[in-house]
Amino acid sequence: MVVVIVNYNAGAHLRRCLAALAAQTVKPQVTVLVDNASTDDSLNGLETIDPELRVIRAAQNLGFAAANNLGVREAPPTTWVVTLNPDAFPAPDWLEQLLHAAHTHPEYSFFASCLLLDGDATRLDGAGDCYHRSGLAWRRQHGQAAWSAVAAGEVFAPCAAAALYRRDQFEAVGGFDADFFCYLEDVDLAFRLRLAGQRCWYMPEAQVLHVGSAVTGYRSDFSTYYGQRNLVWTYVQNMPSALLWRSLPLFLLVNLAALLIGARRGQFGVVARAKWAAVRGLGQALRKRRARQATRCITDSELDQVLEQGWRALLRRR
Repeated sequence: MVVVIVNYNAGAHLRRCLAALAAQTVKPQVTVLVDNASTDDSLNGLETIDPELRVIRAAQNLGFAAANNLGVREAPPTTWVVTLNPDAFPAPDWLEQLLHAAHTHPEYSFFASCLLLDGDATRLDGAGDCYHRSGLAWRRQHGQAAWSAVAAGEVFAPCAAAALYRRDQFEAVGGFDADFFCYLEDVDLAFRLRLAGQRCWYMPEAQVLHVGSAVTGYRSDFSTYYGQRNLVWTYVQNMPSALLWRSLPLFLLVNLAALLIGARRGQFGVVARAKWAAVRGLGQALRKRRARQATRCITDSELDQVLEQGWRALLRRR
């Protein structure tokens, strides 16, 4: 098992993350840290926490997606790949619980952790990720009381802040899409794994404290831009044709609503630029779509069963 951490100016968060990883009851075979040309002191003194840590220093900020792919490529052969954000701090038995889920449910090939809000562990940051027919994705049960967390079971996707993937399946679908740079790249990866016939299991006992957007900022212009752009590409590249045509009016409505909500938050220009960038990239997105749909192994009805549907689901998200 290899753990890949992508760092960009995470500062003290990174040291806390590595300390939590060093305290695991099951140790990773290797931990690979990909640093995206940080300009802070993130890398200072890390050898005192993990002398075996492998550090890859990128010459520029590759983004979350490409940097994770680089970390996986440079790691020695393993069965499992774990992604862990530097602002995520796992409980001591986190890896043990994920591997237990993997061994108990061999029909699943990727696994979601239970994320708790750092600073208020009584509330959930998320219990896996949901994907709606409209193209919206969200963290399941975000902000709800931790005691209300759903039981173990199937979920559409894991949040890549703390996720486990079978390496052969991860590599078979090409890993994260580097064009996404960051945000929703984990949902896109999960969609491709789904199209390949793979399934995701949520393990509530695999618990991680998560800050979330510690560097980029919650609802910042940066996170809003990439999130809104990549929302379009995820839908266009992955949604099978029959489901796409049925859900296209709602998808267009959701994107119009994003512009209106952006205006209310003073981010209309950011959202508009994101949508225009998505439109400019539709040619490449459609080429990817053809390749993905040509090799998919899941039926429309099988996929539809794991998608969120209807207005009630959207209202619950809000």
